[in-house]
Amino acid sequence: MRERRRGLRLSLLTRWTALIGTLLTLGMLIALALEHYFPKNPGLVIGVCLLCVIPLAIITIRAELQRMLSLFRALTGTVTSYQDGDFSFSLHWPQNDELSDLVAAHNALGDVLRQQRLDLVQRELLLDTMVQNTPVAMLLVSESGPIVYANIAARQLLNDGRKLEGHRLDEILTRVAPELLEALARGGDGLFTTRDGEEEDVYHLARRSFNLNGRKHELLLLRQLTMELRRQEVQTWKKVIRVISHELNNSLAPLTSLAHSGAELVRRGQTEKLPQILGTIGERTRHLESFILGYARFAKLPAPRIEAQPWQPFIEQLGEQVIFKQTGEAPPEPGAFDPAQLEQALINLLKNAHESGSPAGEVSLEVRKLREGVRIDVQDRGPGMSDAVLANALVPFYSTKRSGTGLGLALAREIAEAHGGRITLSNREGGGLTVTMLLPLA
Repeated sequence: MRERRRGLRLSLLTRWTALIGTLLTLGMLIALALEHYFPKNPGLVIGVCLLCVIPLAIITIRAELQRMLSLFRALTGTVTSYQDGDFSFSLHWPQNDELSDLVAAHNALGDVLRQQRLDLVQRELLLDTMVQNTPVAMLLVSESGPIVYANIAARQLLNDGRKLEGHRLDEILTRVAPELLEALARGGDGLFTTRDGEEEDVYHLARRSFNLNGRKHELLLLRQLTMELRRQEVQTWKKVIRVISHELNNSLAPLTSLAHSGAELVRRGQTEKLPQILGTIGERTRHLESFILGYARFAKLPAPRIEAQPWQPFIEQLGEQVIFKQTGEAPPEPGAFDPAQLEQALINLLKNAHESGSPAGEVSLEVRKLREGVRIDVQDRGPGMSDAVLANALVPFYSTKRSGTGLGLALAREIAEAHGGRITLSNREGGGLTVTMLLPLA
């Protein structure tokens, strides 16, 4: 390729050298002819030669340069077209020289830009089709107020399917539900509910601000969650019914059998086994009562009554109800929490640690103060959890135990979140599980 380009440069140089050589040769021939007729007047000979050669040289060089200047003007025009987004032009140069190489490179650039523009148009068409047909209502609003873009869902939700572009957002919002106005006034993302008679619709509002063409814009996303929440609600109720039905069957079937056996023994006059049968019935009844109360506590968890509580007395009182090893020293500053609810949450976590198969002496509890809050760690040396169990352990009614209700961790999570905190689970190095509860400072 380098040798080919060198050859092209030589072809252009050769053509100009041949042109200059031809003009010089012509001048010499004219000079020789005139010298024959005017041997004693060399000045006249030179003058006549110049008068003959210079106009020819000017005409020839101008004709040669004219084509090159036309090519340069064409190059300028195509570059201007590229700047305007028009990539349909291409150039042609008949000579096999350096300029043909330049023209070929220019045409190749045009082909690349044309293909990129075509790909961009296709992607924009695909994106616009997706945005227009998404069920999420999308509004792009400029800083000055007018709506720049709205998809079909936004038009149907806010303007009965009519065009929204060009209208001011505050004018459109005067015709929508007041709950949407309240959600926009609160700022940020969040859920809100609209009511039309007895019908309720739940929406999620998301807002994002960014600069577009040097001006501030805001993107509003409105997603209707009513149907999705109803499907999730139905699935949750089905799961609750399955769990309750399973537990009731497990308890009532033995009770029925024991009651029948007791009645048969009474009929035969063999009453010596009745205390054992009645004791078993009482145990199953207490288990069923505990099961039902667990669901009731989860469903009717009241708002926490937060008050200042010293940590060490609270931990000592907790130790009277369940066995654990305290790790480290409790924070000297009092915490802010509902003692009854937090005690219930930690009892659930500690009982889970014991039921994991961990040695009782390896179940520990640690409370320490962090810069952003208080961290409570409950640790054990059981088998830990698989990734699938870790992902679902905090979901209500999820349990890997045969007789588990799946409410212990869920109730602890509910209590932590009601206090403005959260719960995380992680496997320990060397085996076991760490359940971490983070609570905000007072």
